[in-house]
Amino acid sequence: MALKYKFNLKDITLQDFKVYLLALFKAIVPKKKIKNFDDLEDFIQKKSAWVSQVTLYSYLKTRMGTKYVLHFDNEVLLKSINKAKWNIYSVALQDLTFYSFSYLKTFLNFQDTGKAKEIFYSILQNEKKNGMPKEVFDEANKTFDERLSNIDWNKYCSSLPFNSSALALYKWAPISDELKTLDRKIVLNSMILKWDNIKDEFKKLINI
Repeated sequence: MALKYKFNLKDITLQDFKVYLLALFKAIVPKKKIKNFDDLEDFIQKKSAWVSQVTLYSYLKTRMGTKYVLHFDNEVLLKSINKAKWNIYSVALQDLTFYSFSYLKTFLNFQDTGKAKEIFYSILQNEKKNGMPKEVFDEANKTFDERLSNIDWNKYCSSLPFNSSALALYKWAPISDELKTLDRKIVLNSMILKWDNIKDEFKKLINI
């Protein structure tokens, strides 16, 4: 059974890191073609969660060092990580939704871009049930609408489509500002590289 990356109701646990470690060793292998909107929604949700989780935990593990497991005793840090993962994920969802529909419109002449909003809100409503904090849910709704009102569907997919989620990782990662300043380029690039893999996979899955 394919592992589906979903955020949990509880604060980050050792299980979260097990998912992260497993993700590092699992190739992003296409399982089936994207043939309908349900498939597309599943792809957007799964891959946004994967990128968010892997990049955040990888960065934390790098900065915490080999004894990172000991930090699970720090409740303040755990709450900060939980807050970060939801905020990064909410922006990742926006980026991948916009990218997917922009690519479909630009290269496959798909015109029903209104489905982007429908799919995004469907995912968000499900995540609210899964424990997404109200403030993150509300902010995601607001930001999505603002971005939607200004989007150029013909250009979005080729103009830094994942910049917002990369910046969200940089902003929300619970690392000191001094260290983050030193890490900025590496942190941003780490997420962009993950998204490059997702972009390649998406193109293969829609090539029916």
